[in-house]
Amino acid sequence: MLLPVLVQLLLAAHLVSFVPVSEAFQVRLNKEGLIEVSLESSDLQENVSSYAAQISGEPRPNVVQFMNVSQPLLFNTSFHGLCYSVGLLLRQGVLWSRPVKTMSVLTRPLPVSSAHISDYSESPETGVVFDLEAPAGNVFSRVNISYTEGRDRRSMLYKDFFRGKTVFKHWLPGFCYRDITFQLVSEATIYQNAMMAVSDITHTPLHHRTVPYPPLNISHKIVDLSQRGSTGETPRSIAPEANQRAARWAREVQQPDEENAENSPEQTTSQPLFTLASNETATAVDMNAMVTTDPQNYWLEPTESPTADKDDEFVNAEVPEYEDSNEPGSAMVLPAEAAVLPTKLPPILLELRWLPPRPPTSYDGFNVYIHRDGNLTETATVDENTHEFFTELTEPGTYKVQVTTLSSSGDCDARESAADTGFTFFLSPTGELLDELRLRPKAVSVRLLDSSTAAVSWAPSSENHNGSVVSVVSTTCLKPSLSQRMETNYCSEENSTSDIITNLTPGAQYRVVVYHTNGPLISPPSEPVIIDIEPTGVRELNVYPLSPTAVILSWQRPYHVAFRKYVLQTFFFNPVTLSSEWTTYYEIAATASVIASVRVTDLLPAWYYNFRVSMVTWGDPPLSCCDSSTASFVTAPEAPHISSVDYSHGVLFLRWTYGELFIDLSHSRILHWQVVAVGKKSTEKSFSVDVTRNMMRASLPLPPGDIYNLTVTACTERSRNTSMPSIIKLEPAPPRSLYAINATHSSVTLLWNEEGVVDHYQIICKATRTNKELKPPEPQISNSHVATISGLTPASSYNCTVTSYSYSTASKPAHITITTVDNRFY
Repeated sequence: MLLPVLVQLLLAAHLVSFVPVSEAFQVRLNKEGLIEVSLESSDLQENVSSYAAQISGEPRPNVVQFMNVSQPLLFNTSFHGLCYSVGLLLRQGVLWSRPVKTMSVLTRPLPVSSAHISDYSESPETGVVFDLEAPAGNVFSRVNISYTEGRDRRSMLYKDFFRGKTVFKHWLPGFCYRDITFQLVSEATIYQNAMMAVSDITHTPLHHRTVPYPPLNISHKIVDLSQRGSTGETPRSIAPEANQRAARWAREVQQPDEENAENSPEQTTSQPLFTLASNETATAVDMNAMVTTDPQNYWLEPTESPTADKDDEFVNAEVPEYEDSNEPGSAMVLPAEAAVLPTKLPPILLELRWLPPRPPTSYDGFNVYIHRDGNLTETATVDENTHEFFTELTEPGTYKVQVTTLSSSGDCDARESAADTGFTFFLSPTGELLDELRLRPKAVSVRLLDSSTAAVSWAPSSENHNGSVVSVVSTTCLKPSLSQRMETNYCSEENSTSDIITNLTPGAQYRVVVYHTNGPLISPPSEPVIIDIEPTGVRELNVYPLSPTAVILSWQRPYHVAFRKYVLQTFFFNPVTLSSEWTTYYEIAATASVIASVRVTDLLPAWYYNFRVSMVTWGDPPLSCCDSSTASFVTAPEAPHISSVDYSHGVLFLRWTYGELFIDLSHSRILHWQVVAVGKKSTEKSFSVDVTRNMMRASLPLPPGDIYNLTVTACTERSRNTSMPSIIKLEPAPPRSLYAINATHSSVTLLWNEEGVVDHYQIICKATRTNKELKPPEPQISNSHVATISGLTPASSYNCTVTSYSYSTASKPAHITITTVDNRFY
C-alpha cells in the first residue's frame, strides 16, 4: 500500500519501542544500537547482594550482572531487527531468582550496504528487479522503498523479498525515478502492542529510468521520385536547400577528386528539425511545414562524360621486329570500346509515419535508425511532436528501418524503447521493392517417399514471395563418437530450394524447417518438423550351436544405416512361469562393423527358441526395427545317463536318467529315445529299439555270450545327443537239445543246438561206474555243435557234459547219459 511522506516520521517514532511491565526498570536502545538496561532506586531491595539482566532472544539466554547499579548495562545483540525480552534478576544468597520485572525491546536492523536495480526482462517498461545486500544477522519483515517521481516523493512498504531480491511492477514507462533508497523494517507485537524499527540509510541513492513504450502503427511508403518529376509534381517533404546539399554531397562521394571545387551558396542554409549522422540524404519534416520546391532540384547534376579527345591519347603501334602482326598472340590494333557505366538507382523516397506510444509513457522524442546491408548508414532524432520522417535512398541493398521512443529528461540516463518495431525491405538496383516476410510458413508436412527420400509441402502464404528454402539437419549425426559415426549427410544444417530431400539415412532423425524468401529477405522459420526414419533391420541372422545350453548368433547389417544399438530378444516357453513372451537378453552398442555376433548361454536343452535382433535408433523417442529379423532354433538335448543294466533270459533291461531328477519333459522337444547295443562278435552287430520320451526304460533281446556297447540317445527333430557308452559282457548260454546218436561199442556222437555267441564247446564223458584200471577220457574241444566221443568201453554207461565257452567264460553244462553197445552184437 502507498504511504504518505510522513510515514518516515511515524516509523522513526518506533525506533525505540518497548513494552514495559514496570515503570522503574528501564530498557532501551542507544544510538549505537546496543540494548541499555538501567536500574532506578525503586528497583533496589534489601537483602539483595547482586542484580543481573536476563536477555532472551539469542539461541541461549544471556545473564549479565550489574557491576555498578548506578551505571547502565550494555549488551550487543547478535541479531538486528529482532525482539528481545529483558528481565531483572535478584540474588539472595547463592542462586538467582526468577525475573521479577520484564520488558521487551525491538532492535533496529542494520542499514542496506548496497543496492542494485535492473530491468525486469518480461516487462522492462513497468517492472524492475531490486537486489539488496544487507549485513548478516539482519531480521526484517518489509522494506520501505522511497523514490522521487517527477516532483513528488513517494514511499512504499514492500514485503515480497526473497534472498534480497524482488520484482517491483508499479512504475510508469519512460519515467526517471531519482533518489531511490531502501530501509529495512522490523515489526513485532507484544502484549497487543505493535512495535516497529526502521534501519538507517547509508547506501548511495540510486537513479533508474524505465524503458518507454515503442511508437505505435509505424508505416512506411516508397515513392519513386522520377515518376513524380516527370509529371511536374513536387514532393512536399524535401526542402530545396536540403535537396541541393544532398546532391552536392552525393557528387563529392562519387568524385573525391573535386575536393577543391567551389562551394555552393546552399551550404549556409539553416539546419533541419533533427540531427543527421549518415552517408545518405535524409529530411525530417514538421507536420505544419509545407514547402513548394522546383522539380528540377530533385535530380543530381550530371557529371561530365569523358571527351573524345581523351581517346586519342591511347595509340596501338606495331612493333617493328614483328612483321606478321595478325598471328595469334601478337599485338593487334583493336578499336577502343565504349565505357560501360553502372546503372544508377532511380531516386527513391522513403516516407515513415508513426503514432505516439501509448500513455502514460514519458518521452522526449524519437530515434530513427536505417541500416543497409547490416551497416548503420543513417540515424536521426526528432522531437516528440514530429511523427514522420522522409529520406532519399540512393543505394540498392537490404534496408532495416527502426523507430524507437526516446526518453531523456531528468537526471537519469536516456533510454529507448526495447521492443522491436522495425521493418525490413530490399531495394534492387533497378528500383524494385521487395517487402520483408513476417509470416512463417504454416502447415509444413514431410512425407517419406522411401527410406532415403522425402517430400516437403506447406500451405500457401498470404504474403508475396518468390521462393522457399528447406533447411535440413540431422539430430542424431553427432550423438555417436566420431569413430562409430554412420551418417555423412546433414550433420550440419543444409539448405535447399527443392522440396525433395534426398540422401537420407535410414534410422536417422531429421529436423526440417521451411523459410519463404523474397529476394535476399527471409521469413521467420516454420515450426520444425521432426522426421524419424525406421532403420533397415539386420539380415542373414544365423544360429550356430555350441552346446545344449549355448549358441552363437551372427548377422549382417546394411552399410547405409544409422542406429544406436542392437537388442537381442528371446522367445521361449518358461517352465517356471508357464508362459511365453519376448524378453531382452542382451544389448550391443552399434559399431562400424557390418558383421556382428554374440554368444547366448543359459539355454534349456532340447527347447524351442525364437531369436530376434532389432536395431534401436538415436532418435527421441527411439525407433526399433524389425520384428521380422527372427530365427528359430531347437537346442540340442543333453546326454542321458544309463543308471542300471540287467540281463535275464536273453533280454537286456535298461534304465537311464535325463537332466535334473524331476525334470518335466512335457514341453521338451525330445521326440524319442534310441537304445542301441552293438555286439563284438554277434552276427547282427547292432541291436536297437526306440522308446517314447516319457519312458526312461527299455528291454532289448540280446544273444548271450557277447560283449555289448550300450548307448541311449536323446533325439529331437534336428539334433541328438548320446550317453556315455556302457560296456556289458553276457555269459554264454548252455547248449540246448543235447542228443546222443550213432552210439557204437567204443564211440558216440553228440548233437546239440547252439545259442548266442560261443567260441568253442568242451565235452567231458565220465563212466558211471568207476574202474580204476581204466583211464578216464580226456576232455574234448569242439568248435561246432556236433562232436564224436571215441575210446569208450563197450557196454558201459557214461555221463557226458557239454559246456559253452565265450571270451574264456564257461556256461552252465548240459548233461546227457549214454551207453555204448556190447561187442557180442557185432
